[in-house]
Amino acid sequence: MPPTLASLVNHSALKLTVRAGEDHLDVPVRWAHVSELADPVPYMEGGELLLITALKLDAEDREAMRRYVRRLVGAGVVGLGFAVGVNYDETPEPLVEACAQEGLPLLEVPRRTPFLAISKAVSAAIAADQYRAVTAGFAAQRELTKQALGAGPEGVLGALAAQVDGWAALYDASGAVVAAAPEWAGRRAARLTAEVERLRERPAPASCVVGGPDHEDRVELHSLGTGRRPRAALAVGTAAALGTAERYAVHSAIALLTLTTERSRSLHAAEQRVGTAVLRMLLAGEPDHARAVAGDLYGALLDAPFRMIVAESASGPAGEHLGELAETVESAAARAGEAVLVVPEGERLVVLAADEGAAVAACTAYTAARETERARPERARPEQGRADEDDLVVGLSAPTGPTAASAAYKQAEQALSVARRRGRVFVEHEQLAAGSVLPLLADDAVKAFADGLLRALHEHDATGRGDLVASLRAWLSRHGQWDAAAADLGVHRHTLRYRMRRVEEILGRSLDDPDVRMELWLALKATAAE
Repeated sequence: MPPTLASLVNHSALKLTVRAGEDHLDVPVRWAHVSELADPVPYMEGGELLLITALKLDAEDREAMRRYVRRLVGAGVVGLGFAVGVNYDETPEPLVEACAQEGLPLLEVPRRTPFLAISKAVSAAIAADQYRAVTAGFAAQRELTKQALGAGPEGVLGALAAQVDGWAALYDASGAVVAAAPEWAGRRAARLTAEVERLRERPAPASCVVGGPDHEDRVELHSLGTGRRPRAALAVGTAAALGTAERYAVHSAIALLTLTTERSRSLHAAEQRVGTAVLRMLLAGEPDHARAVAGDLYGALLDAPFRMIVAESASGPAGEHLGELAETVESAAARAGEAVLVVPEGERLVVLAADEGAAVAACTAYTAARETERARPERARPEQGRADEDDLVVGLSAPTGPTAASAAYKQAEQALSVARRRGRVFVEHEQLAAGSVLPLLADDAVKAFADGLLRALHEHDATGRGDLVASLRAWLSRHGQWDAAAADLGVHRHTLRYRMRRVEEILGRSLDDPDVRMELWLALKATAAE
């Protein structure tokens, strides 16, 4: 601990006597300073023990002493040392009264004790305290390093919590709590995810303090990682501000956890290369080779049904969203103990994840949040019904196995394509199979085809020479049954036959061809949806 006024009073060589402020002797002393100025306040920083002989003060003037002492207290001076036997044989009573009134400790310094001795005692005590702090800091560093090598991040957190007499927690790249020490601290750390997310938005290294005297504890948040965007974060909770030794321990923990994070990134890059090879073998129809390469790393993933996720974006902010999506699914899989294969491909991300697993659930939750963000009224889009060209679009395949990985990839691509056409962030392939084909006709390209195919019939009807479009619709809806279609139209069946011959003549196509009938029916549906 740093020196206090009490430790100076108890110093046997100084022989100091307390004349006022006995209840405030436990305050730390930052320095001992001698000044005979009538107003030394401009030269004070706070925390000093001021030593005087009242050479330029009228210490017998009560009002002057009250003003003098009041200014010292306002400047943060923690104590006043008055030397007797120099200008005054005894400590002046007005000075004693002023110090007692303001609660400022007043120490009487005997003639035989030079101010230099007091300054040396304060300096020696400060040096000893700093040495103890540095020694304790090195000891903490050794213990933290030992834990990092033996027990990993969890061991570092445990040792750090013991060093600061508080708690510590580690957050992953998604802002979720990975580990905490003691165990109960996980609940406290989970309540800080919003603050951690704001910290991660700042360039590394970054830190902030949460809470304080009116909260249950004081928490320091520190980003971890050497890149522009932090990869993780450390929280340290204590009852009070950290001392020098505790600060050494926190800095050591930050360095060790950052090294762990960077090493994990290197290992992750190597795993990603293996994952890329596994994916290419699966898509090439070589599941046995893929399983051999996957080994223990991805083997469990290939032994159960999995899903293929394809995410895509153009240039711009969505490139960052791809990275966030990758971090989200990887973090979720890690917490659940699942294997997940994530392969970046330029402006596309391919993920192979266990069916009904945490990674797929995390992807669904992330895209739902993006969908909500996109739907906010203040977010204007250039064209209603279409995704922003610089935004994220995700497609999810149906559950599959290694032998059908190529088909699953195509399913995910199809779902992604539909999502982009519909202005959606996320579409699951199974939703397409369970729905109707009619919503797909809303595509602009389909509408253009329909308009072109039926234009000649509409132009004919516009002359008032017959209702070929309505007749064609009725005939097709009745599967070519003349009597039923004619009854729907309220005309004779010979009239309907004549109209269908005119349709064939105008279009230059035969209605006996099932492909022609299908195209005409879809064209009618597409134009009817406008």
